[in-house]
Amino acid sequence: SAVVFNPGAFTHTSVALHDAVRAIEPPVIEVHLSQTAAREDFRHHSFIASAARGSITGLGLNSYLLGLDAAARCLDN
Repeated sequence: SAVVFNPGAFTHTSVALHDAVRAIEPPVIEVHLSQTAAREDFRHHSFIASAARGSITGLGLNSYLLGLDAAARCLDN
């Protein structure tokens, strides 16, 4: 199994979610509909990114589709 995870605003505030992602075995792909790096400064840092296998941002609903594809590829490897 794998996780495609959009932590929303908790991305920028939750050490607890970082710890939870780090604690589980399945690969986690962080996704965001918007391009967080193009938004307010406080949104530029993700507590989740360093614990996730990868991140996909800014591609709208396609972020989820690409996240699913990335998760499947992680499982194939």
